[in-house]
Amino acid sequence: MNEIFKQIPLYRFIMFCNETTMNKTVLDCGAGGDCPPLSLFSEYGYLTYGIEFNGKQLEKANKYASKKSQNLNIQQGDMRNLKFENESFSFVYSYNSVFHMTKADVIKSINEMKRVLKQNGLLFVNFLTTKDLRCGTGVDIGKNQYEQMDDIPVIHSYFEECEPDKYFENMKILYKEDRVLERIYEGEKIRQEFVDYIVKKI
Repeated sequence: MNEIFKQIPLYRFIMFCNETTMNKTVLDCGAGGDCPPLSLFSEYGYLTYGIEFNGKQLEKANKYASKKSQNLNIQQGDMRNLKFENESFSFVYSYNSVFHMTKADVIKSINEMKRVLKQNGLLFVNFLTTKDLRCGTGVDIGKNQYEQMDDIPVIHSYFEECEPDKYFENMKILYKEDRVLERIYEGEKIRQEFVDYIVKKI
């Protein structure tokens, strides 16, 4: 039985990808961790590539891929400066990653993802919203941008629901969803809120 991946919104993205006639090349920007979703795309026959900034997360992803005998092609990299040619990939995504930087760097990253995406290709990106429980906490470093403690200090940028629309003005928005998650984490009820985009390069 195939594994069920915890990054549930990417199942919707792969459904959109499967409905196109584009060749199956996909790039994950922020591909590290102990359950890299590129593995899901590999199971569906995609030629996968990924970049990960954090060395420890990269190591976890490659260990997972090795265990499953998958070649996910994940390497160390920075989504603000992708080392790929223009229009290299049919599909590009960044799941729970792009908001871990300032909004100035978010713009750079989105522009890089758009650059390496082929004409008619699809892009998935999600953002934390200002309705998230943690918005407003931590060290203020700009408008709805904070340095907050996870295991280490991490930047989180929060967005008004329609604020990211401007990043996709030259693209076609195929799907947009405002998601609220309430769950128990370390014995406490927490609320997270995201806005997800699936867009087409035209």
